[in-house]
Amino acid sequence: MGRIYVLVSNDLVHDQRVKKTCGTLSRLGWETHLLGRHLPQSEPLPPDRKGTRLNLFFHKGALFYAALQIRFFWFLLFRRMDGIWANDLDTLLPAFLVSRIRGIPLVYDSHEFFTESAGLTRRRFQRGVWLAVERCLHPRIRAVLTVNESIAAQLHQRYPRAKSGRPRVLRNMPVRAPWVQVAGREAFAQVGIPTDRPIALLQGAFMDADRGIREAVEATRGQDRFRLVLIGAGPEWEWASQEQSAKDLTQRLFCLPKQPYEVLRKFTASADVGLSLDKGVHGNYLLSLPNKLFDYIHAGIPVVASPLPEVLKVVQDWDVGVTVVGHDAASIRTAIEAVLQQPRSHWEQACARAAESLHWGADEPQIVSALRDAGFRD
Repeated sequence: MGRIYVLVSNDLVHDQRVKKTCGTLSRLGWETHLLGRHLPQSEPLPPDRKGTRLNLFFHKGALFYAALQIRFFWFLLFRRMDGIWANDLDTLLPAFLVSRIRGIPLVYDSHEFFTESAGLTRRRFQRGVWLAVERCLHPRIRAVLTVNESIAAQLHQRYPRAKSGRPRVLRNMPVRAPWVQVAGREAFAQVGIPTDRPIALLQGAFMDADRGIREAVEATRGQDRFRLVLIGAGPEWEWASQEQSAKDLTQRLFCLPKQPYEVLRKFTASADVGLSLDKGVHGNYLLSLPNKLFDYIHAGIPVVASPLPEVLKVVQDWDVGVTVVGHDAASIRTAIEAVLQQPRSHWEQACARAAESLHWGADEPQIVSALRDAGFRD
């Protein structure tokens, strides 16, 4: 069919949504080539991913984003390709310009409500710049995808006359696969974490403020009912790593660094409960549908989650856990106790029913539709 360049602003390794998208495009007959950036801690690209990492002098802030736009534009302008797949607003400008100059189709995949993210809502100038980019480009794009119905509705309300119409929804759910088989809490035992008590797991590639990390840690202090394991990276993970040596957290809190997806799946399946505790203090968090929620479901473990609209709907519709009444430590501890009172088999059965419908293949046809919307030729 041809070659599609898939643009991301990260280092290409840990973005599971992009991996799944490329897998679908490949099955449809397209050759995909990833374009991202090289970071000092970047791991080698897996053998099954063809891509290019660009070296940038800056890794954050305005200079990083400016350099990213320029490097992506000049790189793409002279490459052989039949289309572009832009992931998130920070890759859209170079993708749009090259698609117009060269007359090739473009799909925009918005992984989050970018202009309402935590990093922008308190920074008026930076948010204004990205809003200007979005207002200029979004209405002109023929094919737009996003991660849930709430964000799709907000974008459609913001741009009712966009060429794309209402964005199509492609939820960030796991590929349907056999459950990981583990014996009890075996994965944790292998890294020296005691397994004599239930384990509550909170995983996240980037643990930032307002994602419930501190409240989960506070819920763990001084109690002997469960242990808390954090797997990820970011400032709140760094804070928790320092706290785990505190007297009232010793042997209660354990912090593991970000893991490859297949390794993470084993830890998830070994846990007794999965936590998703984002606070709805920013539009992006309020309307989010975290992929870890689906990871927990596919691992067969119950969820303790914040009552965000999209999350609440999944938890209640499929009876896969409980939502917290408040966001304080006591409420989180009470919710964890509630799910632990039910036998593991109850939650495994509920999660198995949910996983039958909540998987990548359920929304995968939206990729075919987006390609058609954009004008890709079969």
